[in-house]
Amino acid sequence: MNHFLSTDDIDSLPEWLKKGAALAQGIGTPDLPGQGKTLCLLFFNNSLRTRLSTQKAARLLGLEVLVMNFGSEGWNLELEDGTIMEAGAAEHIAEAAAVVGQYADLIGVRAFAGLSDRTLDSAEGILNGFVRYAGVPILNMESATGHPLQALADALTIAETSKKISPKVVLSWAPHPRALPQAVSNSFLRIMQRMPVELVITHPPGYELDPNLVGTYKPVYDQKKALAGADYVYVKNWSSVQEYGKVLHRDPGWMMNAEKLGDAGFMHCLPVRRNVVVEDAVLDGPQSLVLKQAANRTISAQLALRHLLNAL
Repeated sequence: MNHFLSTDDIDSLPEWLKKGAALAQGIGTPDLPGQGKTLCLLFFNNSLRTRLSTQKAARLLGLEVLVMNFGSEGWNLELEDGTIMEAGAAEHIAEAAAVVGQYADLIGVRAFAGLSDRTLDSAEGILNGFVRYAGVPILNMESATGHPLQALADALTIAETSKKISPKVVLSWAPHPRALPQAVSNSFLRIMQRMPVELVITHPPGYELDPNLVGTYKPVYDQKKALAGADYVYVKNWSSVQEYGKVLHRDPGWMMNAEKLGDAGFMHCLPVRRNVVVEDAVLDGPQSLVLKQAANRTISAQLALRHLLNAL
């Protein structure tokens, strides 16, 4: 059974990017591979782009769509096996996932990191619980450790706009008032390692990402040095991995501004804190690609859903 849980589920990235470019240009007559089938989207956390783009993509493919804000409307779920359920959880994920799997041919799940227990977040209890018990293909709409739909949209954006065979792409940490997960950064790094790009990672000491994802890339702690000659700058905050979930500091000197950006394209997954993560002049300027990235979320969702439908 096919699932779309991470960017590793993209079998041939060049082929997916080629198909995505064709979809963006409206080339060919669209078929309806989802006709007569149902997609159920379960949101354990808030969403704007993911919710709307995935619904639109599903309907473009002919799917019926059910949506539930599980975090506020569903029962609290127990994730552990063998638990005596005398605490807060009213339903075990084994039954919940199996029931939803009876109502839908595909299930999308969005469940963020708790940022208090790294081991617990890494286990991806909700996402993997649905994989284990639902009996149907699962779409990851952002989990504790990854956001593959966003990463695919980011790759589509770079492939669509780049004027170079091997552009320099910089992932730069930015300050933020809240502790944020590493999911977007993790998936962006993962997919960029499959792209013909020169990848550079820059952040303050203490914000090193998971070495299993970073691989051989060494972080550059001098942001100015890292940004030199950049073609794309992807700005994103994330909390500490080693001191898990902590905000070690909020250095405003890491905010992206027009002087630092230079001639590079500016990228961010949204939502973004204006004049904290990035100044208005950049976000509203001609080099901002954030709306193109958001538009490509519909394309990335179509590609992922087609991948799942092909398994049925």
